Amino acid sequence: MNFLLDSPEAEKDYQQLLSEIQLRRNGEVVASMKRHGLEYKMSWGVSVAELRELAREFKPGHLLALKLWNKQWRETMILATLLDEPEKVTEEQMDFWTKSFETHEIAEQASAHLWVKTKFAFVKALEWCRGKKHLVRFTGVHLMGRLALTQKSAIDEMFEPFFEELAVVGKDPRLNGVIYRAVIALGTRSKWLNEQSVELAKTFQLCEQEDAIKLGEILLDELTAASVSFDGSE
Repeated sequence: MNFLLDSPEAEKDYQQLLSEIQLRRNGEVVASMKRHGLEYKMSWGVSVAELRELAREFKPGHLLALKLWNKQWRETMILATLLDEPEKVTEEQMDFWTKSFETHEIAEQASAHLWVKTKFAFVKALEWCRGKKHLVRFTGVHLMGRLALTQKSAIDEMFEPFFEELAVVGKDPRLNGVIYRAVIALGTRSKWLNEQSVELAKTFQLCEQEDAIKLGEILLDELTAASVSFDGSE
């Protein structure tokens, strides 16, 4: 990753954010997260909603985001995804952060708040689906869904490569939930993407894995219902 010289402004905001996080700490939330298997090196139990409000009080900055990420608190990592400048994010940074994800929460926050806004989003969504680590593949699928939801001006053909990757990762039962959301997002964009999503659902039904078959059944029901809204639209 590129190293940037520090600045007094970034350091001031960084220190203030650390103080604000600690002021909002909630031990009960931390205990609850641990009971649900959400473990961090350091967590202060600040809700995502509070962190979003806090981020709005500060000017976005790439250097500030890098400093926050390097702190490796749960809250600073989420704030890093909220305060970074998408146009300054590099592929190297995206790979470095994504390969270091340790929870689904951080993967989802980075995908939804930052990765989806970068110029590398489509390429990385495909690339990460082929990754070796579960959370890297999870991020790839999640990013596919976010792109389908947010990139309203993107042509259908930009999403076509996603189906080949989804057909492969669909065999992993740990990804069923995020695949479901991504396919529904794709299948409700247009009539053509709905048809491609229906074919993908049928592919899942031909798998040997019971979880994949069930996923295919659920998707087929919902996508078939969604296709009605496209009738006569073209």
